[in-house]
Amino acid sequence: MKAILVNEDKSLRWDNVPDPIIGEEDVLVKVEFAALNRADLMQREGDYPPPPGCPDWMGLEVSGEIVEMGAKAIEKSNLKPGDKVCALLGGGGYAEYVSVKYDMCMPVPKNCTMAEAAAIPEAFATAYLKLFVEGHAKAGDTLLMQAGASGLASVVIPMAKAFGLRVITSVITDPENIKHLGADLVVNTKEQSLPEVLKNEELAGRAIDIAIDCLGGQNLGDCLPYVKYGCRWIVIAALAGATTTIELKNIYKKNIRIVGSTLRSRTPEMKAQILASLVKDIWPKVEAGLIKPTIHAVLPITEAETAHDILYKGQNVGKVVLALD
Repeated sequence: MKAILVNEDKSLRWDNVPDPIIGEEDVLVKVEFAALNRADLMQREGDYPPPPGCPDWMGLEVSGEIVEMGAKAIEKSNLKPGDKVCALLGGGGYAEYVSVKYDMCMPVPKNCTMAEAAAIPEAFATAYLKLFVEGHAKAGDTLLMQAGASGLASVVIPMAKAFGLRVITSVITDPENIKHLGADLVVNTKEQSLPEVLKNEELAGRAIDIAIDCLGGQNLGDCLPYVKYGCRWIVIAALAGATTTIELKNIYKKNIRIVGSTLRSRTPEMKAQILASLVKDIWPKVEAGLIKPTIHAVLPITEAETAHDILYKGQNVGKVVLALD
């Protein structure tokens, strides 16, 4: 089969690789679409290696059709060849086929295209982990979602709204670009100071309970004085800088929790639990149209380099997806 490989100069090529090996608990999926994540860019740069046993090539989420199953996968699951699924991977999604454990597959929600389905597993599982496992989100909470035009934010914001949270988000582009996501307050940080906005929100009795932060940098430390007592500040990346200055007295006086979190580092068992929760708790809201993946662009798999450039340049509002013919 073919997959997208990284050359020594970090450029990409569509080339031959070994066919996947199917274990007894695995299913073989013929990939129709593979969605991009910033983790793919990190892996391409050599900063985010795949877990042991995963393919060397990139790709954390796909949609496609089951074409073969191991004996134990048949016994333990309700899946069957011919089923349309979306799957969460440790890696290897930029390819014609993937072998994945049966409990990493989910049925495609009734209200979704296959391109949209490919944009679900990593983003939705990450959103669920940050909101409900790490953030202990509940109706009435206020969430700060950084980088509102990102693929993750395009899921987190409507998911939070569907469960009754108030949402503040930050952007560096026109706030109108993400109006469809339904955030209550959009802060253009090229024109406004996010710490000042959060200070005013606190003075108005609307301080944030949860932050999901992929930016980090000095803004993290500057914002912490204005969060609610018991705030959970969840750090998932540091795109704006890996260092910040924090007034420690503020941390213990307000009982703030700073949590570092990645989905990829979770055990397979926990990932399976999260996916089962998605199907049980989130799929009904997806099928009702309350939560929907936002697709920025769909490109052929052979144009993976162009697709990556969209993420590198921050041009996307929502997810970028690769199509396999």
